[in-house]
Amino acid sequence: MLGLLAGLALPELAAAMRPWLPHLVALLLFMTALRVGARAALGGLGQARVSLGFVLVLQVALPLLALGILAALDLLAWPLATAVVLMLAAPSVTGSPNFAIMTGHDPAPAMRLLVLGTALFPLTALPVLWLLPQLGGIEAAVQAALRLIVVTLAAVALGFAARRWLLPHPSDAQSRALDGANALALAVIVVGLMSAIGPLARSDPQRLAWWMAAVVAVNFGLQIAGFVVLRRLPGLRSWTVPVSIIAGNRNIALFLIALPPDVTAPLLIFIGCYQVPMYLTPILLKKLHDTARV
Repeated sequence: MLGLLAGLALPELAAAMRPWLPHLVALLLFMTALRVGARAALGGLGQARVSLGFVLVLQVALPLLALGILAALDLLAWPLATAVVLMLAAPSVTGSPNFAIMTGHDPAPAMRLLVLGTALFPLTALPVLWLLPQLGGIEAAVQAALRLIVVTLAAVALGFAARRWLLPHPSDAQSRALDGANALALAVIVVGLMSAIGPLARSDPQRLAWWMAAVVAVNFGLQIAGFVVLRRLPGLRSWTVPVSIIAGNRNIALFLIALPPDVTAPLLIFIGCYQVPMYLTPILLKKLHDTARV
């Protein structure tokens, strides 16, 4: 919450932090990998198959379904429609394991989807990029995504290595300290991600309110729908909360480095508004998540 308020109240600071967002995201991913560890994050072969299935549904099937529906309704030129399709094509936010921890659930399934989804992102995003030619071409987007994957995988590998050599068997106090450090890192990152919201709140608050309402509905709607569906599927109890969190919380910011300015302008507003339901997820949906234990 402090990060959200700081991003709104200190627009100059938020704008100054924007160039450092990739570095901060990589740092958060390193810290999360350090907290979870390679063994818990990667799991066995059976878990890898389940993870791959969820990644394909979340990052390929859902965006293509949304794209088809919006195209049939002739709404693809609408900025919000483009943002929603790109959001659905993106992998999990780096903070999803942290959100799982905050809600009292195992972060390992979320970490598996984060690592695998980010690694496959250049491939899973190709159908959407191909079907949305106004985004500037597939080649440039894939090249940018591949550069990001190198950084992301390096951060994860370093985190796993640090866990293996520095904290092979962390105590409860050490685990709590890592959880606190991750929460602090999330608060810092959100300040930069709110860089487009402060100016819009001053210049056109009605437009901001419209964007915020739409983004909140999309984010929480996807999470609640995912939770309801997964609760009905046998053998997936441990995946229900992590996957439902990821269903609505995606790292759409990955597309910013690959898209032309005329597309990224409304995306910055979407991403800024997106931080509000994203970081309120552990608070507002806690009662729903608690029912997964019943």
